[in-house]
Amino acid sequence: MKGVYSAPGDYIHFKSQVPLHKIPIGTKQWRYYDFGPKVVPPLICLPGTAGTADVYYKQIMSLSMKGYRVISVDIPCVWNHQEWIQSFEKFLDAIDVHHIHLYGTSLGGFLAQLFAQHRPRRVKSLILSNTFLETSSFSAAMRWAPIVGWAPSFLLKRYILTGIHDGPQEPFIADSVDFVVSQVETLSRDDLASRLAFTVDNASVGPLLLSDSFITIMDTNDYSSIPQELKDQLGERYPAARRAYLKTGADFPFLSRPDEVNLHLQLHLRRVGVEAKPDLVRTIPKDGSGGSPGKENDEKKDHDDQPNGNGGNPESTSKESQSPPAPESSEYHGLYDQLLSSAKVISIGRQDSTLMKNQHILATGVLQVTWEFFIFSLLPIYVCSLYITQNNVWKFRELV
Repeated sequence: MKGVYSAPGDYIHFKSQVPLHKIPIGTKQWRYYDFGPKVVPPLICLPGTAGTADVYYKQIMSLSMKGYRVISVDIPCVWNHQEWIQSFEKFLDAIDVHHIHLYGTSLGGFLAQLFAQHRPRRVKSLILSNTFLETSSFSAAMRWAPIVGWAPSFLLKRYILTGIHDGPQEPFIADSVDFVVSQVETLSRDDLASRLAFTVDNASVGPLLLSDSFITIMDTNDYSSIPQELKDQLGERYPAARRAYLKTGADFPFLSRPDEVNLHLQLHLRRVGVEAKPDLVRTIPKDGSGGSPGKENDEKKDHDDQPNGNGGNPESTSKESQSPPAPESSEYHGLYDQLLSSAKVISIGRQDSTLMKNQHILATGVLQVTWEFFIFSLLPIYVCSLYITQNNVWKFRELV
């Protein structure tokens, strides 16, 4: 029997509490979530090729409860890197955000570096996960790169989905893949084509004015769609950057290993001087009522914040990483359990979801064969018929 994907309970609750904003800027439509105290410099999350703003919902819920502001955006339909830089800057101006901290995974990490290179005054720090410095290898690997803008939707989806590691996986990693696959289904043909156009448009990241001490590289050690040599190039470019290695997590550690990712994000923000405002956080009630904590600034109150006490000592990464894990993990699991109980929605078996993905790939494969048959078999016949018709027309004119 065909499995039907059901969204996780905590995601259902997230959607009921956090509003999705949509604003037109020029000809671009921006979709984004903005959650947390507005007085805190935001952490802006940029997804990869297969991601949307929704894939960072676990980071939004966890970090906002600790007093951080998190903005997660969809990459709009832009077709080259220069257009991305200009469009993203207009977006920041539209939401009245000037200084930002960027967290990018895969393609999102590459775009974050490009923006930091060309707009250095706006980017205060970077967190880069499973990402790269240049796109030439992707362009060389895609034989049909010149026509990616005209490819049909099913072919674009199939190309993206086949880049995701398949096979036996542990439950949390398999669930993260299923969630991302469901998000790919929501993307339009233009969205898919423009994102793939980024990866085949030859470009590279130049030197950054940002110091390596304000950069954190967070990679998974099991497997990802980004080749290891590209991740090694990133490490060589930023030799003094902080390293946060995840033993497992695959392509989407922000979904499969949210505890560890959220901990490293919090440590990074603390290290670069971002002060959380937990006193401005509104508790999300279990009954699902109440407003978004993104609106707490409307109360127009002045708060005298007391110093943290620990000073956020940036020295000794090992000590910093070992002391906070226990409370961080317990806090997140408490929130996770609360979200699950309040949503009252249970995801169906992982095997059914995996079956859905396999059936989708099989169906798109059949369609691709049909499409290729039409292009490579029928097109020559069509050209030949045009040639014969043209010759007959010239002969007719000569007779006349």
